[in-house]
Amino acid sequence: MKFTEKIGATIKIFLPDGSPEGIRIISKSNWTGTAVMANRSQLSSAINREELAKPGVYVLTGTELEGSQKIYIGQSDNLKERLKQHISGKDFWDIFVAFSCTDGTLNTAHVRFLEYQLIKLAKKANQWDVDNTVDPKEPRLSESDKEDSKGFLAEMLLIFPILGIDAFEQAKKSINKHAKDLLFLSERGAKGKGQEADDGFVVLTGSQARAEETASIQKYLSEMRQQLLSRQVLKKEKGVLVFTQDYRFKSPSTAAGVLVGGAANGRLAWKDRDNKTLRDIQEERVEKE
Repeated sequence: MKFTEKIGATIKIFLPDGSPEGIRIISKSNWTGTAVMANRSQLSSAINREELAKPGVYVLTGTELEGSQKIYIGQSDNLKERLKQHISGKDFWDIFVAFSCTDGTLNTAHVRFLEYQLIKLAKKANQWDVDNTVDPKEPRLSESDKEDSKGFLAEMLLIFPILGIDAFEQAKKSINKHAKDLLFLSERGAKGKGQEADDGFVVLTGSQARAEETASIQKYLSEMRQQLLSRQVLKKEKGVLVFTQDYRFKSPSTAAGVLVGGAANGRLAWKDRDNKTLRDIQEERVEKE
């Protein structure tokens, strides 16, 4: 008999200098992994920590000029030395998160496997712009080492969203358990289907965005549409822009704005089959609790 019930977990964030904007050390109950998170300006202080004098896997995150989120994934036998190279090697990043193991059981093969898996997941999800241009080959591991690495990866994937990094999760998997019914948008030539997500709003594959933009469209919405086109999340077909995959937006209004090519109130634009707005649905849900 399989035990499938989800078990609660305790994740601790330690602030060594007492500042919420400073270096953060993240750990989890019953796990030997640990993560160091810091801003680019704090790297000179962070690299002196013992957690970074070990093999590990890391990500660099930042925002591109057009407002889209970007990520680079890497690994090293010595995190400290590798991270120092990225000060002059990459300009886009503002924050790094590096994972290592407190008991020293992560070796070169393990971290290469973790890098391989994270790059694969990020590119498959296609939620962030992935800066890695080369796809590494899957390293050869023994069966037991592979299972150990998969276990470590699962813990990392639990922690990343808490740190604001949702690059590895496909949009459909984040749909809110309360969002049982589809929501629809039909205005200004756009026709969309979507659902609420735990961390935003998911527009579903096949939704059609208006090709034209309004004269007053906010710059970030216009740039987001161009970014989605360049990553082939949106594809031009017969005078409209079609979503080629499920895609998660930070809010229903951003989702609606991309669809209609201009400003939109998503809580009014998205409606169920009975023409009830998202705002009404959310208010009714709270009243029933």
